[in-house]
Parts: sequence; C-alpha cells; structure tokens
Amino acid sequence: MSALELVAVAVTLAAVYLTTRQVIWCWPLSMASVCMYALIFRDARLYADMGLQGLYFGLAAYGWWAWLHGGTDHGELEVSLASNRLRATACALALVGGTLLGGVLGRFTDASLPYLDSLLTAFSIAAQWMQTRKLLENWIVWLGVDVLYVGMFLYKGLYPTAALYAVFLLLAALGFVKWRRSMGRPAAGARPAVPEAAG
Repeated sequence: MSALELVAVAVTLAAVYLTTRQVIWCWPLSMASVCMYALIFRDARLYADMGLQGLYFGLAAYGWWAWLHGGTDHGELEVSLASNRLRATACALALVGGTLLGGVLGRFTDASLPYLDSLLTAFSIAAQWMQTRKLLENWIVWLGVDVLYVGMFLYKGLYPTAALYAVFLLLAALGFVKWRRSMGRPAAGARPAVPEAAG
C-alpha cells in the first residue's frame, strides 16, 4: 500500500460517483486518476492494466466532449440502449482482443496473471467506450468486470484498490438504476418539443 494508491483510490471513487450522477466533471477526475494508476500497475507488473490507463485517458477526453456535444444537433448526450449487434460485437472483440493480448504478455513479458489481466482489460475498454456514449449496458459490463478485479487485486496485495473495486460494484448498481431512470427525460436545459400542427 502506498500514498499514491490511497490518493488514486479517492480520486477514482469521486470520478465514478460523479459518473453515476452524469456530472461532466467525472471526466477530468478520471484523467487524473488513470495517470496515477499507470504508475501503480507498472510497479505491480500488471502491464495490460498499465497500458489500459493510457487508453482510458483518451476515452476520458472523448467522453468529456461526447457528453457535451455528442447528442442530437451537437447537444448534450442522453442515455440510450445499445443495439443487439453492438452488444455482440463488443463482446466478441473483447474476448478475441483479451485472449490475444494475454498470449503476447504471457510469452514475452514477466506479466502476472496475463490472461485474466488482459481479458479484464479488454472488457473494461468495451465498458468505458459504452460509458462515453451513455449506453446503459456499460454498468452491466462493469458489474462483471469489477467482481473479477476484486479477486485479482486481493491476490496481488493491492488491498485499497480491491476495496475500491468492491465499492465500484455498488456504484455500478447505482449507476444502472439512475441512468435507467433518466432515459427518455430531456437533457437539462433542453427545450420542450413543439407539437406539429395537425395537417
């Protein structure tokens, strides 16, 4: 346990909580937390997760923009459901990508738990991308990923991070409920639709 890990836990927890509330400041906080976790995972030899932080940084920057301008007429993005095709594609890409990455790390590096680390990395990427698009299913993916991350971090002795991911389970459930309730509601500041004249 290190001071950096404790700070990273606090910042990440704040970022995820703000995400459940659809508060835009979740994204800059996420960018700060992933920088800290890149260093933590490097020291723990979880290289897939270390690399994931760089991708998270880019996704956080994109999410910041998308939440503000990715909706209708470049307005605020609203929560929606993914299509069946998108769900299947995301799952297949995560399985293939995670398996390939695990093979590379297992063969060419001293990575600890290369396949588990890589599969969790791949599904985390899928979940994070879905979150940038405000797709409700991102919370379901995070629930599954977080359960396995808790076990992996306990095994690696990263106890504050394991506790953080246990809290993430609760926040993912909260996020799912809150985002589902918000579906169909106009974004804050949106103008009410004007009914078309009968014609």
